[in-house]
Amino acid sequence: MASDSEPAPASHSDQTFDVLVIGAGIIGLSIARQFLIGSDLSVAVIDKAVPCSGATGAGQGYIWMASKRVGSEGWELALRSQKLWEELAESLKDQGLDPLQLLGWKKTGSLLVGRTPEESDKLKRMVKQQCEAGLRAEYLSASDLHVKEPELMVDKDTGAAFLPDDSQLNARRAAEFLEKGNRHYSSKGRYAEFYNDPVISLLRSGGSGEVEAIKTSRNILHSKKAIVVAAGCWSGSLMSDLLRESEIVLDIPMKPRKGHLLVLENFNSFQLNHGLMEAGYIDHHHTAVPLPSLSTSGLLDDHDGQALSVSMTATMDTMGNIVLGSSRQFAGFCTEVEESIVNRIWERVGEFFPKLREKPLSDFSRSREVRVGLRPYVPDGKPVIGPVPGLANVFLATGHEGEGLTMALGTAEMLVDMVLGNPQKVDSAPFAVHGRF
Repeated sequence: MASDSEPAPASHSDQTFDVLVIGAGIIGLSIARQFLIGSDLSVAVIDKAVPCSGATGAGQGYIWMASKRVGSEGWELALRSQKLWEELAESLKDQGLDPLQLLGWKKTGSLLVGRTPEESDKLKRMVKQQCEAGLRAEYLSASDLHVKEPELMVDKDTGAAFLPDDSQLNARRAAEFLEKGNRHYSSKGRYAEFYNDPVISLLRSGGSGEVEAIKTSRNILHSKKAIVVAAGCWSGSLMSDLLRESEIVLDIPMKPRKGHLLVLENFNSFQLNHGLMEAGYIDHHHTAVPLPSLSTSGLLDDHDGQALSVSMTATMDTMGNIVLGSSRQFAGFCTEVEESIVNRIWERVGEFFPKLREKPLSDFSRSREVRVGLRPYVPDGKPVIGPVPGLANVFLATGHEGEGLTMALGTAEMLVDMVLGNPQKVDSAPFAVHGRF
């Protein structure tokens, strides 16, 4: 019998579960957890690799509302998800556990930094809207900002939106926590994992036409209730492959959006008190159209036709490492490190932090890590959450781009309520598949 810390072994025979979740990133693991704690259904998680091998493991690890637009279609989902993360952290504290240790969770607050009068005016309007929407937020002038972050270069035009309730999370620790929690249900026969086991095809009933099972490289897994595809940037191509022999046409215009992060380990001479992001990051999140000047915009000349953008983001993780970013580009499914982009990130953050200009990046060759991940990008900027038209028991939960960690718990709640027929906490209509593509 499996222990609480180990999943039920995956055999090479037919097995049946209520719910099959394809994808073991932060979205898939959160959905599995929500089904396990919110119902008596059994769940299997299937992945072509292992947990955190996609965008989850390569992310910066923040749960920030600073970069969200009040009233946008993703606003309520992000707000709900932030609340659920806070509730999870508080529940751990109530149990005498440390959310910092288990999740890498700490409420650092975030700073969205502007350096021109135009950006400052925009930030002031954002802060006003955020306060009216119920968030704690304030605009910091140059002098107040320097007190908050002494390492940051400020001048008379520098200002920032400060959201004290934003928090950071270690994505790998959070995924491990979710996975360990899910595994508690394996001894009860309600949970199993099938890793390094790619999904090959959907098996449909001859009568109803519903999908009754999936075939993987090693198993046939039957579903009695729902199949959820949460495979990040691979979701679109996976669905195309799975539906190739059917009459259903589903073309999700999803593309992988490659990102680099630079991690400097044990950089003790540099201190950050909050998470920081340049104001232009918000625009770069929604576009990759190159602009001519690095020094003023952070959007770079076309990088081999890939419309590269680099924005300053900076956080300090729980181990004291400095995590610097970030880049965005369309480069297919390539995950190779590109040193030219790493150098551009270093140049960009050096414009904000003079201390980082004191040494060349080559001095950190033995104490650095570069993370490369592929964000699931959808052109309209909204995640895709809902049933696949024509397949009532197949659901999608993908397309969060760089906000998978932020929106994970809210997405899981929305998807599970959808499957179970529960009242929705947040309107799911904007994220529906039907009629959108």
